[in-house]
Amino acid sequence: VTFSYDGDGRDPVLKDVDLIAEPGQTVAILGATGSGKSSLIHLIPRFYDVTGGQVTIDGVDVRDVDKAALRRNIGVALQESVLFTGTIRDNIRYGRPDAGEEEVIAAAKAAQAHDFISGFEEGYDTLIGQRGVNLSGGQKQRVAIARALLMQPTVLILDDSTSSVDVETEIKIQDALDELMRDRTSFVIAQRISTVLNADQILVLDDGQIAAQGTHVDLLASSPIYREIYESQLGNGGSVHVGA
Repeated sequence: VTFSYDGDGRDPVLKDVDLIAEPGQTVAILGATGSGKSSLIHLIPRFYDVTGGQVTIDGVDVRDVDKAALRRNIGVALQESVLFTGTIRDNIRYGRPDAGEEEVIAAAKAAQAHDFISGFEEGYDTLIGQRGVNLSGGQKQRVAIARALLMQPTVLILDDSTSSVDVETEIKIQDALDELMRDRTSFVIAQRISTVLNADQILVLDDGQIAAQGTHVDLLASSPIYREIYESQLGNGGSVHVGA
């Protein structure tokens, strides 16, 4: 695919990006700010449409699918969590208002949100303000992830959606996703490379193009840009954030 925000192909932010994600795979996407990470995954639920090429799910061009039907099968959690005034339960059930209590709690547990929700006096009936003003950044992100998981999506997109949680919590969330998304497809944009080392595919984007692609072991051996990211964060025990 090629994509430009002006729609005419000039000044493209994605240039001839080509990849296949199989069912059950986790695809991690790394790269500096402005490399095209979010632009790429936003093409899947048709937040934008490609300028050239096509995005297909099971061989069907997403532009040939009703948008509402497409998005019912795609769970999305973004870095900036969009929450609304109402109870925590209603925020989690936003994509599936008919979901039962057990399903809501299971999704919250997978997102590592159940414990802090249970700590509130009103639990899941706790009222939160517009944009979740009375929750911390990490709490808002975990509620948003629970909402995405409750949809039981065919495709899950996490766009830097764990940037405000600690590393230990992020790893627990990833462990839960490994189980829940076993036969589904996940795309994960992450700042911390430590949480995507076990991804089936890792893409390194640079200036709108795939600069490197493969597993962690493959890329350590073959990609200087990936090795630089890895060593800057983990080579000396540090936790430097790369991209956002």
